[in-house]
Amino acid sequence: MALVASLLELPKTSNGLETFGIGIQDNSNDGSASPRRKIARLDADSDIASRSKTKTTPSGPFVIRIIGEDIASKDQAEIRRGLLGSVNRCVRHILTVGQDATALPMSYEKIYQDCRSIVTVHSAGSELYDYVKLDLEQAMSKLASHLLTFDAQEKVKWLSFFAQNLKWFDGRITLLQSLLTYLDQVYVANHSLTKTTIHDLAYGLFADRIFSNPDIRDRLLSGLSSWLKYERDNVTRAEERPQIAELIKYLINHNQYRTFEEHYLEVTQFYYRRESKAKVESMRDNPKGFFNLIESRIKQEIERSRELLQVGTWSIALETTETALLDGRVDFLSTSLVPLLLGESDIDTLGALYSRLNRVDALKPLAQAFKEYVQGEVKTIVTDTERDSEMVERLLDLNRLAHKAIDQAFVKVSQPSQKPSTSATPVEPEKKPDQEFIYAMEDAFNRGFRFRRNKPAEMIAKYLDKQLRKGQKGMKDAEFQAELSRVLPLYRFTEDKDVFRTFYHRMLSKRLLLGKSASTDIEKWMLKQLKDKYDPEFGTAEDMFKDLNLSRDLVEGFHRKNDNPESLKLNVMVLQQSVWPFSRPQTDVDLPVEMQDQLIKFTEYYKDQHQGRTLHWDPALGTVSLRASFKAGVKELSVSLYQAIILLLFNDQDDIPFKDIAEQTRIEDAELRRTLQSLACGKKRVLRKVPPGRDVEDGDVFKFNADFTDPHHRVHINTIQAKVSAEESKRTNISIESDRIHTIDAAIVRIMKAKKELNYEQLKVATIDAVKNHFVPSVDLIKKSIDSLVDRDYLTRNEEDMSKFVYVA
Repeated sequence: MALVASLLELPKTSNGLETFGIGIQDNSNDGSASPRRKIARLDADSDIASRSKTKTTPSGPFVIRIIGEDIASKDQAEIRRGLLGSVNRCVRHILTVGQDATALPMSYEKIYQDCRSIVTVHSAGSELYDYVKLDLEQAMSKLASHLLTFDAQEKVKWLSFFAQNLKWFDGRITLLQSLLTYLDQVYVANHSLTKTTIHDLAYGLFADRIFSNPDIRDRLLSGLSSWLKYERDNVTRAEERPQIAELIKYLINHNQYRTFEEHYLEVTQFYYRRESKAKVESMRDNPKGFFNLIESRIKQEIERSRELLQVGTWSIALETTETALLDGRVDFLSTSLVPLLLGESDIDTLGALYSRLNRVDALKPLAQAFKEYVQGEVKTIVTDTERDSEMVERLLDLNRLAHKAIDQAFVKVSQPSQKPSTSATPVEPEKKPDQEFIYAMEDAFNRGFRFRRNKPAEMIAKYLDKQLRKGQKGMKDAEFQAELSRVLPLYRFTEDKDVFRTFYHRMLSKRLLLGKSASTDIEKWMLKQLKDKYDPEFGTAEDMFKDLNLSRDLVEGFHRKNDNPESLKLNVMVLQQSVWPFSRPQTDVDLPVEMQDQLIKFTEYYKDQHQGRTLHWDPALGTVSLRASFKAGVKELSVSLYQAIILLLFNDQDDIPFKDIAEQTRIEDAELRRTLQSLACGKKRVLRKVPPGRDVEDGDVFKFNADFTDPHHRVHINTIQAKVSAEESKRTNISIESDRIHTIDAAIVRIMKAKKELNYEQLKVATIDAVKNHFVPSVDLIKKSIDSLVDRDYLTRNEEDMSKFVYVA
């Protein structure tokens, strides 16, 4: 420190010291110069007068000695020591646990000023820094001992105690930084390569003496484990949670959060893995309860993470919890929950299961379980022969449920594109069904249909026939079309498309010929849907409507030419045999004379109109309106042609045995029995059977029932023959199998004609591929066709390799 005298610069000429004139001594002759020249003195009076009246201004240099200057120079070290001591005492006081930071030996301002003097005036920043460092080291040692005095058994409460001391430490270090600002901003700033700030020094010592202390570290981690276990075991918030939250904030300030996070995640993983293992065993029969427990646990962890942890830890903690709870449980949840939830139509829980398994990338077991459930249900439905009539309704219900699950539960959520939007409305995440589950459902239906070949396709056609007969029943066209559209996807699942097409064509023809279709427009719409979306061959059915229009014109012409009451009663439909799915009738029936006469007249008229054509009459689909007199009054009966032929016999006889009816009508035996059943054993019995019973036997006798009553004037009597009977279904399927053989034969010939030579495996694969849009042939059927073609000299075997076949031109 410079002396005060050296800081003074006195003026060379000044009267500032005039008052001290006498006290100034002339010490200019210090032996290095000649003595001052003497001046003669005047007399005494004049001398005295001159002294009293005249002031003499001294000239030349003066030496000013400040009293005490040497003492100050010697006491600078003592002053420095005093300042260092007082500041150091305050620092120790501040760093002593339990001491009031406001009850210091000096005021905050005095400590600040003394620190400034030590650093800037006395240049003793290094000494003060060493004192502060030593005080911090001692304080940290004492704090470590203080922390270990707390009862080790009170693990969770110790965390609160630790948080309090962390708070105390942070507050005292902040205070020191404020009071010793000059030490940080002047001394440390000028020695930044070797010295650290008070904050960094204190926090480094805290980390070394506190956080690195194995006993304190064990207590910290043990306390955190105990706290987490308490909250998770009791599903409640611990009283100490606010202090835990504060502790975590201090851990972040001390850069110890990563250690805490690792321990938190490790404890979480261990806890939930152990709980999952224990619960899955005890809740094996309650998979829904087990999943709800998982969901509850995850929600608890989300809430705890959001309240206490850093944002970056939220997703990690959630992932750790999910993995621990679900690891090894995915198959159990999928196979047990999917059937249960779908059986209960619990789509919400199914959606939660999908979302949860999607987060842990475990959707394949869920998709497989979904597929197995749907396939199992389809198999159960199609193989339940006792409920064949309900097959399609049950399949539709299952299909509706599967689609509901796909549309609402198995949904992928993707974030919208990051393109800038001009709209202030936030863009919603895009949601779309998971394609893997759509494939699983389609495959499940397809495989399920295979458990009963042909039947599902047949029943789908019959269901559509029933709906198209019944009609809209008050629904609008769009609603009815939507209802029918629900059925069409079932057609896609079946591999027996030729079966559906054959039955649909047959039943369509009957609806049109019998006038049973509710709407011609809907019929045409259905054909267009089937043709455009499923199978172009449905386009051939459009010719049926053309035949009906031509027939209408023919009958009108016939009525104009034969304008008599009997001819006007006749209505004929002339059909092309290649368009309509009926075979030529093999037997004839005996019609009443009046009917036969009119048919002869129409045949003659038709031949006049179309030379070279032949008509073959098929009475199986004919209908008749009869007037019948009963005791209750006259009724108009709407019956089939077969029913009418039988009823007209009773105009001449009251009782007719079964054998006589057979002889007089020549109706085929099975058809005759079904027709008599409809007249004598159904709900509307216009005949009586003796003896009574459901079946028609050879010895039965039939009588006209004059007591028949009905509230309606027009009575329609359902005919068993008008429905597709089991025998007819059997005949249709036999016809389909025959057509399949011809289709396979034709496909093999086309393939071999193009390839000339193929081995058996190549030919088999090519044949299946050629006909797969119509049906999937069995290997045995293909083998039989190949052998048949070899026998018929279409193919021959290669003499060198018998597994190869050669086309015979």
